[in-house]
Parts: sequence; C-alpha cells; structure tokens
Amino acid sequence: MKIEHVAIWVADIERAKDFYTRYFEGVANDKYVNETKGFASYFITYPSGARLEVMTRTDVTAQKETAMLGWAHIAFSLGSKERVDSLTKELEDAGYTLESGPRTTGDGYYESVILDSEGNQVEITA
Repeated sequence: MKIEHVAIWVADIERAKDFYTRYFEGVANDKYVNETKGFASYFITYPSGARLEVMTRTDVTAQKETAMLGWAHIAFSLGSKERVDSLTKELEDAGYTLESGPRTTGDGYYESVILDSEGNQVEITA
C-alpha cells in the first residue's frame, strides 16, 4: 500500500503550480477544469513517484487561521545539507518567506521551512 497523492486548496493555482514544479523538480499534467463546479486542478508528479494535487474552486475562498487542525506541512527531501542550503537561499532570493533554518532539528532532520505562494509551510530536508 502507498499514499497515492495529497492535495491542497489554493487561491492562485498557476502560482502554486509554478512553485511546486520549479523548485522541487515536479512535472504538472494538463490542467483539469470542471466549469460546472468551478473547480480546477493540476497533478504534479515528482521523480520519486509521489504526487501533489493543487486545486482551486470558486466557492473555496476562506483564509486559514494561524492555528488550525489538519495537515501541517509537506516535506521534500533533497538528499544533502548543501542542496537544502542552496534551495533555501534561492527561495529567499525569489521573495519567499523563510520561517526557520536551515538547522538541525531536535529529531535529527537538517531542514529549513519556507512558506509557499499561499503561505503554507514547506519543509526542505537533507
């Protein structure tokens, strides 16, 4: 058994697709649109086979609170501290917010935490 994909609601689907493909080596499929439901999505596939679905819908507009239940973040493993440092700098230089790191966490991960184009936490790990 494996997790087939995870999905995230976004306000700006094109910007989210660009973030998750450009910086994390993902490849997006053609956009799926259901005009009747006001829904659109992209599936982004990563070299490992993992998939992320970014979705938007005209009636999903509420902003999240700073403290919430549910999924907390997505993590991408880059394989080395050097790659974590390099991508963290690239994302900061592109204007994305660095929440923490790069650092070694108490549970042994070398990571940084960046906010994506929608303000969601993305862990970048070695």
